[in-house]
Amino acid sequence: MSESAQYDVVIIGGGPVGMGLAIELGQRGIRTAVVERYDAPQLIPKGQNLTQRTTEHFHFWGVEDEIRAARTVPRESDRGGMTCYGTLLTDYHHDWLMREAVRPYYFTDNERLPQYATEQVLRRRVDELESVDQFIGWDAKAIEESDGKVTAEIQSRSTNEIKKITGKYLVGSDGSNSVVREGSGIVQSMSNHDKLMVLLVFKSEALHELLERYPGKSFYNVLSPEQEGYWLFFGRVDLGTNWFFHASVPRGTTKDNFDFKAYLHKAVGKEFDLDIERVGFWDLRVSIAENYKNSRVFLAGDAAHSHPPYGGFGINTGFEDARNLGWKLAAVLQGWGGPELLDSYDQERRPVFESTARDYIENYIETDREFLRDFDPKKDKKAFEAAWSGRTTGTAKDVANFEPHYEGSDVVFGPENGKTSAVGKHVFTARTGHHLAPQPLSNGHNIFEELGKGFTLIAFDADSEVVSAFKTIADELQIPLKIIRDTFENERKLYECRMILVRPDQFIAWSGDELDQDVHAILRQACGYKDTAS
Repeated sequence: MSESAQYDVVIIGGGPVGMGLAIELGQRGIRTAVVERYDAPQLIPKGQNLTQRTTEHFHFWGVEDEIRAARTVPRESDRGGMTCYGTLLTDYHHDWLMREAVRPYYFTDNERLPQYATEQVLRRRVDELESVDQFIGWDAKAIEESDGKVTAEIQSRSTNEIKKITGKYLVGSDGSNSVVREGSGIVQSMSNHDKLMVLLVFKSEALHELLERYPGKSFYNVLSPEQEGYWLFFGRVDLGTNWFFHASVPRGTTKDNFDFKAYLHKAVGKEFDLDIERVGFWDLRVSIAENYKNSRVFLAGDAAHSHPPYGGFGINTGFEDARNLGWKLAAVLQGWGGPELLDSYDQERRPVFESTARDYIENYIETDREFLRDFDPKKDKKAFEAAWSGRTTGTAKDVANFEPHYEGSDVVFGPENGKTSAVGKHVFTARTGHHLAPQPLSNGHNIFEELGKGFTLIAFDADSEVVSAFKTIADELQIPLKIIRDTFENERKLYECRMILVRPDQFIAWSGDELDQDVHAILRQACGYKDTAS
């Protein structure tokens, strides 16, 4: 066994979340190691719906253009999804997950491409970062914490060579069967729906022709009374040929004892030519680690939380984990982050997932189950059609109300009794604990083009002495702080305040028209120092 290599952060799991975290750290000069078991991304079409917030991450990671070039469905053919009743070719259908409804509140457009294509782009970006070493084709076998460090024992899948690598911190982004989670002693709670699910990957030009009735759509869920609220889900991998499908199947189903073609025909409502290329199975459950942090070990992505692929929440939630954790690790390692900053990762991200699972994913299942139980066009067509018409407004509301925020965090100056949640509302007002909405500056640039890599104080006709105090004290505390000055005019008035302190992940730590607290206390609390004394 070779001598242990030393790093600031070791990341176990180099899927999209792990590679995203490596970029976040590597761009900040943090000495990082990434351990990934697969030589190349697995060609499974999942994690395709990337939100506007996720593409903001890609912008700041320097890969936005490459991600857009890798898309497999033309933008004009990707205007959200479709919900259908009974079969895919039903007369009852409505738009679903129209992300464009919240587009004005984010700097970038959403995107759609298979997870493996996203991973390929992120891997190439990591290759460019001198501060990141990659161990591709290596398995993590065990982890051990001692003497203020965490050591991972890893093994080459091709040669069986074993080596150790050590970090001041270690992050497990190694999936739902996480070696890191188990090795660190973090337990998880689980809501098991007792459903065996199948994932089919298939080719069919005929299905593309059948679905020309729904122009501009790239994913479809079918509500079938037989499924009791669980979806029959179709998604395009490209425009014209390649598809994926997931739905529940009876326990005991294998690749060889079930007629998958007939299942697809029934879900579509018509027989069509197809060629099945892959059959996989998974259990439908929602799980969450009881802590995202144990001493110097952290969890992110599916290692911390997993759920059925309803609504495209999974990969987007994982990327937000990476942004949130990455700048905080860098702050502590660089000496300007306090002891409570790393604790705030669990405090912010875990309640957001709990809310996402409860208020959206499992609520979708229960709401659809109730609808299917209460309404049937064969029994009462008029009542069914009235209820079906009302669903369209509800789906638009879901998109508008999914607004993860950190109002209850100890490192933001949120409202009294604020509670961190995924449920909120999209507005332009600069609210503490919420994502900053973009607006144009008087120089013609978008404010997102001017944000710094550390904290940013946005000052619109603000008291110059107060603004200078922020900069002076930030320099004293060695906190990276950029000042953006502009007039409080035009669209900038929509922020409804003259000073906004923005974190490195574009969430607002503090805002106000006037200074009602000590600048020193504001900056220290935002950087994770509970005791605001100097």
